[in-house]
Amino acid sequence: METPQLNSLYQQLILEHYKKPRNKGELADPTAEIHMRNPTCGDEVNLYLRVEEGMVVDVGFTGQGCSISQASVSMMTQKLKGTSVDDAVQLAQKFTRMMHGDADAARDRSLGDLRSLQGVSKFPVRIKCALLGFDALQEALKAEAAVEGSRP
Repeated sequence: METPQLNSLYQQLILEHYKKPRNKGELADPTAEIHMRNPTCGDEVNLYLRVEEGMVVDVGFTGQGCSISQASVSMMTQKLKGTSVDDAVQLAQKFTRMMHGDADAARDRSLGDLRSLQGVSKFPVRIKCALLGFDALQEALKAEAAVEGSRP
C-alpha cells in the first residue's frame, strides 16, 4: 500500500509533466509520425520519432488531453531519447503490463517516473489515457521498421 506522502509526490510529478511537458513540439524530418486518438474521451497525441541505426535519436509530441495522457507521453519521451529501438519496445511492453496490473512491472525501477502512473491501473476508464502515447509509440516503431525495411 502506498503512503499518502508517496501518492502526493506522484500526483505532483504527474501535474508537473502536464503543466510543463518535456519534448513537446514537432520534429523536423521525423522518420516516423503517428497520430492517435482516444475516441472515448477525445485525448489525442501526435508522436514524432527520428530513428537512426536502430537508436531513437530524437522524439517529440503534440496533442491535447487530460493530465494522465499528456503526462504519460511527456515521461515516455524522456525515457526514449537515446535508447535503442529494442529498449523502446520493451519500455512500451513493460508500461502496458503495469497499466494492466502487473505488480512486477510496477516495481521495475527502469520505468523511472512512469511508475508514478501505476495508480491509474485501478481506474479502467483511465488506462487508455495513460497508454495513448505508448500505443502511438508501438505504431510508430512498426511504421519505422516497415520504412527501414524498404530502404536500399
